Amino acid sequence: MTKRWIRASVAALTLLVSPEFLHAQENGAAVTDGENSKVQPIAFPHTIHAGQDQIDCQYCHFSAERSVDAGIPPVATCWGCHQLILGTDERQQAEIQNVRGYWERQEPIPWVRIYKVSDHVHFPHLRHVAAEVDCATCHGEVQEMTVIEEVNQPLSMGWCVSCHMERDVSRDCAVCHY
Repeated sequence: MTKRWIRASVAALTLLVSPEFLHAQENGAAVTDGENSKVQPIAFPHTIHAGQDQIDCQYCHFSAERSVDAGIPPVATCWGCHQLILGTDERQQAEIQNVRGYWERQEPIPWVRIYKVSDHVHFPHLRHVAAEVDCATCHGEVQEMTVIEEVNQPLSMGWCVSCHMERDVSRDCAVCHY
């Protein structure tokens, strides 16, 4: 039984440090989600919400402090404000009407995912929020982005390990790979 575990461990480690695997990690091949387009169904300007209005990230991304995922706001969160805030120009008003349409049809907004780590990695948002890691560390200055874009990409193991080293926190494999 022990020999079988040793062989399996050696095989797994050989795969993980193979040049092909490391190349795929560094070039983001393992973190693609199959989406060809990052166009969102609603133009959500973070420059207004997070910038001008200074809405805290966790108001919309409500589960970041208690879950592995940061969460995507339900239409009720958007519509809760936009029943009263109707926009200042035609473009904004049209987008808010799109939100209203999802609300009236009781459909979730089909947001296109921007960030995704590889399936063999676990990124628990709650641990990072509890450690008071600012969202901008990984996501950049979203309050300055009209359209959210990936920063610090690809999210590579080396980038994450560097951050763990800077903060003097665990670099045990089982922290992220479980």
